Amino acid sequence: MVNQSSSSSYPILCASFNQDNSCFAIATRDGIKIFDANSGRLCYERAIGAFVIVEMLYASSLLAIVGAGEQASLSPRRLCLFNITTGNALRDLNFLTSILAVRVNRKRLVVTLQEKTYIYDINSLDILDTIDTVPNFKGLCAFSPSLDGCFLALPASATKGSVLVYNVMEHHSHCEIDAHRSPLTAMVLSSNGMYIATASEQGTIIRVHLVSDATKSYSFRRGTYPSTIFSLSFGPSMQLPDILVATSSSGSVHAFPLGFALNQRSRRPSSFLGSIIPESVNDASAHHHVLHNASPARVKSYAVIRKVDKVAESSMSESAAYRATISLITYSGYFLEYSLSINHQNESSWILEREFNLLTVISECVNS
Repeated sequence: MVNQSSSSSYPILCASFNQDNSCFAIATRDGIKIFDANSGRLCYERAIGAFVIVEMLYASSLLAIVGAGEQASLSPRRLCLFNITTGNALRDLNFLTSILAVRVNRKRLVVTLQEKTYIYDINSLDILDTIDTVPNFKGLCAFSPSLDGCFLALPASATKGSVLVYNVMEHHSHCEIDAHRSPLTAMVLSSNGMYIATASEQGTIIRVHLVSDATKSYSFRRGTYPSTIFSLSFGPSMQLPDILVATSSSGSVHAFPLGFALNQRSRRPSSFLGSIIPESVNDASAHHHVLHNASPARVKSYAVIRKVDKVAESSMSESAAYRATISLITYSGYFLEYSLSINHQNESSWILEREFNLLTVISECVNS
């Protein structure tokens, strides 16, 4: 989910996909909209004021919402658990300072403030743990919804790009990763909690670490000049995610095929050094596919990889090794979906498959 910070000048105040990327939600100053990601159909709409956080629990009727403070009843210090089927608030949780991020899965509710993060049992709403953090003005956090690898990542330093990885189910710190020299600006965990990707305020290097032992697996160069990374997203996979995608303030979408880099390395002659050098760290810049002008420069954007299809290794070299479906939300109010094809020679092509205005779409059957 892309946070609300510095988004007040945009029509969209926040945007989030659910845990399996089958649905997404946006909030404006008027209210909330939920869309089916596959069809683009508007599934739910409610005009109840401005919100800066809307978090879904898969495709259930539960929403976790936080107001923007533009209405007295919608305080940024109050988290409301809302049932979209009945239209009723199930429970409110109030805090002393503004809520900066919320994450949920079927067992846990995570609420991030500037200097504290609270972990709740989502069924009873009992507080299970409180984590004191360094000042986290951006509300940065990453969460893996899997119950088997349920990790939460938070900034561990205000002066450098260190990450605290916390085991949410077992309530203990798992590891700390020194990922960058400058403070973090974006991070994401793979859905199964195996990998974490991070970017710093410089935005030139994106690093991927294996969570289990905090080792660096990949280091990708996004570009030479600094750029703000707005979002990071792993492709869906039960093991190594096939692709990592990033959006930046330049208006570009960057795709890094992790699986391709691993396959290319495995084709090289085996050697002692090859067996101990971390995966693709030295030649990662070669595995970078960029779509320029995907969104207006400096307008916040949020991309996820909804689907990845792999082609058998026996296919001809000019055929696609990967075909990825990448959905992009711009805070100026548009949904765009691209098909990215990468062949076995590491050549790529981008095709715009869908585009529509999120602010003007209507449905024949929505709640209001």
